[in-house]
Amino acid sequence: MNPPSPNSADPKDRKMPMMRLLLIAALLGAVAGLAAVYGIGTVKRNGTAAGTDSACADAVNAARKLEPFAKGEVAALSPATQPRRMPELSFRDGLGKPMKLSDFQGRTVLVNLWATWCVPCRKEMPALDELEAKLGGADFTVVAVNIDTGDREKPRKFLNDIGIKKLAYYEDPQASVFQELKRVGRAVGLPTSILVDRKGCELGVLSGPAEWSSEDALALVRAAMK
Repeated sequence: MNPPSPNSADPKDRKMPMMRLLLIAALLGAVAGLAAVYGIGTVKRNGTAAGTDSACADAVNAARKLEPFAKGEVAALSPATQPRRMPELSFRDGLGKPMKLSDFQGRTVLVNLWATWCVPCRKEMPALDELEAKLGGADFTVVAVNIDTGDREKPRKFLNDIGIKKLAYYEDPQASVFQELKRVGRAVGLPTSILVDRKGCELGVLSGPAEWSSEDALALVRAAMK
């Protein structure tokens, strides 16, 4: 008896390898889609994306010293593991004057991005105001940048209504600061807070809200100021 021809196999058997290939392709496509949305492969715990700066090596050493302080109310902080200089973020002050993050060099800075439509952001503002009241000055400041893209008076009214007194008002109606930080893997949602050293180098990132007026947060910021 002659051996069966390769083409004489059951059509169902020939379909199986193709179905497996299609399934694998679909799974790979789903993974790629998730990577695009969530930055998988671009950012690890504190990121290894492009944009490192050897001049910020001291910030990595300082960040290691912050690890024991990343606990309790600020346990979500991810200390820097790569020497990274912050992007030159641009925004405006309460009078409409153009500002840049580099304007604050010489001080440790907590950059915070927020919006009135973000419920956790709204809850966080009084604590940020208290943090500024307790530690703000020549060595430290909170730079809370509002990124509402609609009514420019709405965030001002909100801050006034809840009694914010110490925080300076900064805004970016185009939300370009968020897009810039998202581009380098430092913003995936709101609120986002980034500790920056006196030279403009990243010390750590905290995604989500935190109780910034707590003793845990105060100890963390004081350690970052050293």
